[in-house]
Amino acid sequence: MAGSKFSRQREAIKEYLSHTKEHPTADTVYTNIRSIYPHVSLGTVYRNLNLLAEQGEVMKLNCSDGVVRFDGNPEPHYHFICSKCGSVLDLNMDSIDHINDMAGKDFKGRIEGHTIIFHGNCPECNIS
Repeated sequence: MAGSKFSRQREAIKEYLSHTKEHPTADTVYTNIRSIYPHVSLGTVYRNLNLLAEQGEVMKLNCSDGVVRFDGNPEPHYHFICSKCGSVLDLNMDSIDHINDMAGKDFKGRIEGHTIIFHGNCPECNIS
């Protein structure tokens, strides 16, 4: 990490996120990291999550319900949020990066990327 010194707590946060398919909130990360570092503060977890997101090592998801979640997979991919239970899932789909060209066709600025979150019912909620 250029520009920041090594932190065991930050590495533990990154490790936790890289091994979960969940898209946890900072509070959930904090609860899990406290099992390893009992004296870690919630503020430290928030600062490290934001730093990791700024450095492109994790993805920060601003969900439509106002909740911020984190994804250990920083590679571009798409997400789905269940309208019933609120779960956040990764979608396995081909890239739709061509949407950048479509958006930029009559736009005088420069499109550098996009964020798309799909909504509906997850498989569990869809059967109930």
